[in-house]
Amino acid sequence: MLGLATAGFAINFWAWALLSPLAPLLKDELGLSSFSQSLVVAVPVVVGSLGRIPVGALTDRYGGRVMFPLVSAATIVPVLFLGLAGYSSLAALLAGGFVLGVGGTAFAIGVPFVSAWFPPNRRGLAIGIFGAGMGGTAIAALTTVSLADAWSIRAPFVVTAAVLAVYAVVAALLLRDAPGRVRPTESVGRRLAGTLRLSVTWQASALYAVVFGGYVAFSVYLPAYLKTAYGLAQADAARRMAGFVLLAVLMRPVGGWASDRFGPIPVLGWVLAVISGCAVAQAFTPPLLPFGTLQFLAMAAALGAGSGAVFALVALLSPPSAVGSVTGVVGAA
Repeated sequence: MLGLATAGFAINFWAWALLSPLAPLLKDELGLSSFSQSLVVAVPVVVGSLGRIPVGALTDRYGGRVMFPLVSAATIVPVLFLGLAGYSSLAALLAGGFVLGVGGTAFAIGVPFVSAWFPPNRRGLAIGIFGAGMGGTAIAALTTVSLADAWSIRAPFVVTAAVLAVYAVVAALLLRDAPGRVRPTESVGRRLAGTLRLSVTWQASALYAVVFGGYVAFSVYLPAYLKTAYGLAQADAARRMAGFVLLAVLMRPVGGWASDRFGPIPVLGWVLAVISGCAVAQAFTPPLLPFGTLQFLAMAAALGAGSGAVFALVALLSPPSAVGSVTGVVGAA
């Protein structure tokens, strides 16, 4: 079940991230301004983040066995729309991107689904492994432009839609919710209101905003920073950014495992100390080799481990029937 859930997360995130690699091409094709280009990339990200709140609550109610195939199938619609007609105008791109945000909600399905399958002392590692599915954004970055150059701009969308369709069928046939899963009977609105009254919701949201927000900020801004601060070529800066992202993804399960062994709170304490120290060191722009490189790698490792530790904390402290709702709110942070 963990493997199927991780695959679903990665595939949906692949679809969710399709527009970002194509943004420069779309800007040239449609004559978009820099603001319009940024808006096209931002719309699915914002919708996907906020959409995790209701999707997490629905997962508590209906389970991952229903929600994974449903969200995967629903994501096919905007992917095909964007690939067949949606790239013809800014309005169509924004409309397609808005619905494409559905793919970004898959994270809020997987955390409660995976958590229910494992005992408390193994949930951190399991959720960390599942969280590595955020590497689906790397699949989009590595394949989208290549497919568009080799065939046409439609190709990456058609390929992704086909993979989503296969996964939706496989998930519907093979996914099973954990035995004894607690199914809440309250309405979605009442459960969300109850979730907002839990202290773990706000504590984990603040922590996740730091660790995952830092990861997102660096994965977006690092190439430009390296080019400006150190004079690196664009290709070299992009490769270093890819290494930063890869290390952060690989460290997410490590953060979950360490949380199982030592507790998520001590792990988060160390993680935040490392992030703070690296940020202070980088403020002085040390030489890139070796100090700057080591500092960036340490920060990537800490941000990835911290993301895994936050959801280990959510799984540990949240009521079993509210893990999805809490995950949705925290994931939106």
